[in-house]
Amino acid sequence: MNLLLAQLLGLGCSSLDTSDAEIKLVERDRCAPEDFYSTTNHRTALRHAGKWIDVENQRMDAMIVVAGGRAYCRRLRDIKAGDHVVVGMRGIRVTPESKERDRLKFSFMSNEISSERQVETAVRQTVELMKQTRAEGKRIVVVAGPVVVHTGGVPGLCALIRAGYVNALLAGNALAVHDIEAAVCGTSLGIRQSDGRQEEHGHRNHMRAINTIYHAGSIAQAVHTGKLNHGVMYECVKANVPFVLAGSLRDDGPLPDCVTDMNVAQDKYAEQVSGAGLVLCLSSMLHTIATGNMLPSWVKMVCVDINPAVATKVSDRGSGQTVAVVTDVGTFLDHLAKAI
Repeated sequence: MNLLLAQLLGLGCSSLDTSDAEIKLVERDRCAPEDFYSTTNHRTALRHAGKWIDVENQRMDAMIVVAGGRAYCRRLRDIKAGDHVVVGMRGIRVTPESKERDRLKFSFMSNEISSERQVETAVRQTVELMKQTRAEGKRIVVVAGPVVVHTGGVPGLCALIRAGYVNALLAGNALAVHDIEAAVCGTSLGIRQSDGRQEEHGHRNHMRAINTIYHAGSIAQAVHTGKLNHGVMYECVKANVPFVLAGSLRDDGPLPDCVTDMNVAQDKYAEQVSGAGLVLCLSSMLHTIATGNMLPSWVKMVCVDINPAVATKVSDRGSGQTVAVVTDVGTFLDHLAKAI
């Protein structure tokens, strides 16, 4: 019965029991009671002291902590001894996002993942959504992988930044490295961007790019001193667009701006997606999934990738608000920048 209730709760069903939610005291840091309630990314309300209160900082896979008459989503690693954590299923109300409601401008995507959708149509509707998001005073966050550089998407993304349609950039070390490599050496992964041919000794160019930034001290310093004078990272610095580069085990260097502590990087990502109205994910499965895990279900995600399996994986991991555009990201960004 408890398992059944847990499944129904996520679908928006509520128990007839209208009593308060059950709360237990945390005895040790990072150790929640065994029967803790694990959150979804949907709007959640909690019955406490005889009234319903909205849960703040909504995200999936968190605990609900009650303090001072308010309720908050909190990750397991942030739970402290003395916290009051919700357990069981009683006194919890979940409101999933409707598939139809508020989707008129985006109904062309409506959750199916297909490579047969016209790029121009996807671009036109994405532009409408971006303009609507900005008109509502909400932020547009871009999550991007190095494929943006390899496929020639840099000019398009730079144009969006200059036009004020990017309020934060979330990526890994690789996007910045290859963007800077292209700006400094004219290559991406050692391949000349001018003619697509292999540069002699081009395999070391990404290390030359990293070395250039270390000599400058940071990406921002490289821009201020003129060592970096174009590209995505250059435009971010010039437009004061915050960026977070999350490191991984694979990273060369990494760049001095790269955050190598994963917990810190996750916190910085979460800080930037707070208040976002739209997240545009550009060919980065790892960072797209990570960002999706931080978002409430009412924040729309547009996932652009040549591989339809990427969008499927993102959706399967709970980010049901994800809509897919299956196409080359360089082509998409070029069309998007022109349409904007």
